[in-house]
Amino acid sequence: MRFLSDKSIRTNRKDVADFYEQLPVILRDLLHRLNDDSGVVLKSTNAALAALSKCVPAEELVTHLPFIRNLVASMVSEARYRKGGVGDGQFYLPGLNMPKGLEPLLPIYQRGILYGDATMREAAAAGLGELISITADKYLAGPFLIKLTGPLLRIVGDRNPSAVKIAIIKTLGLILLKGGPALRAFVPQFQTTFVKALSDPSRQVRIEAIKALALLMPLSTRVDPLIKELVATSTGNGSSLAAEEAGIVAIQTASCEALAIVLKHGGSKVKLPESVPSSLDAAKELITHEDEGIRESASKVIGQACQLLGKDTASETIQEMITDKESVLLKASADVKHGIACIIRRLFAEHVGSEVDRSMYKHILGITQNLMRDDSILVRSGACSAIGAVLGSSTEIKSTVALVEKSILSKMDSKEALE
Repeated sequence: MRFLSDKSIRTNRKDVADFYEQLPVILRDLLHRLNDDSGVVLKSTNAALAALSKCVPAEELVTHLPFIRNLVASMVSEARYRKGGVGDGQFYLPGLNMPKGLEPLLPIYQRGILYGDATMREAAAAGLGELISITADKYLAGPFLIKLTGPLLRIVGDRNPSAVKIAIIKTLGLILLKGGPALRAFVPQFQTTFVKALSDPSRQVRIEAIKALALLMPLSTRVDPLIKELVATSTGNGSSLAAEEAGIVAIQTASCEALAIVLKHGGSKVKLPESVPSSLDAAKELITHEDEGIRESASKVIGQACQLLGKDTASETIQEMITDKESVLLKASADVKHGIACIIRRLFAEHVGSEVDRSMYKHILGITQNLMRDDSILVRSGACSAIGAVLGSSTEIKSTVALVEKSILSKMDSKEALE
């Protein structure tokens, strides 16, 4: 009797391909073993999945991707339940948390990302993120992360539906979170991808891009060009084509939000002296914009810029944008008053707010209380948020509370619903 080697058996079965109908059963049984307590079982399961991925073409396995995602989600949910849940803690799937644990499954997801239709691309990108989230950092080594990152960056710029872009950007953010310094070479590509997504017609794509930029900042070393680009876009000097597709206000708002995030997480890396002041000037220009969202985003930039530039700049900004306008505040539009309330909130929410001169501080308290009594519910709502930030920055909390207590209580007793 002639015995066949494992390799011969695999080759024979691959050529015959008579077991494809049983793939769901095989995948189900193997994937369930990824949560086994035995190290021997986990190694055998990994070897079996590796053999399967070599024996069955990726274009065949990828057709089972939705089934694989459901199996993994169900298995993780069941494992969490059996362990009494993990609360906010992290759950790691044992079969993935071993050397080359993800390797056998990667070709399936790569195939879906690179060659699938829109539905398959979304499932593959989101599914890859799900696997990464249940794998510990140490099993996602540098070269392996590069394998994950390449296909995602390659297709994110294609004309994909918003759902696909959201899934890709979310997964790229997760890769950044896990990979850290190993991905430094990809920073320019990440940055280009996320900045371009700020002009996407989909609001959720823009939101995910802003979050991803925050994760990118620890790796970024050239922050000044990014700040310059975001300043230009936030003031309406971006791509005219993007403005037509997404709307200029939507792009300005997203760019302002991104600028605030970049200043917060990467502002300390600025090298050019004009970078942060130019951000502050742009935000001052936008704080009276007719759109509420732009005003709120611009106030965040003002807060972050003043935090970076110090108490002198903060005091100058307060005087220029708030106290010098007090005499005309009663006759000012609701947009102007709302913008002032937003500045107070964001500036005093930063540490620099507690360093402002105390005489100016009391002045701000009075202005904020006046805004809390304004006819516009938008202004009152903004002022009620601002008063909390002002109180939080107080160095004499008891005496400050005594000054504003009646104003706060009057709003708590009010039957109107503040937005």
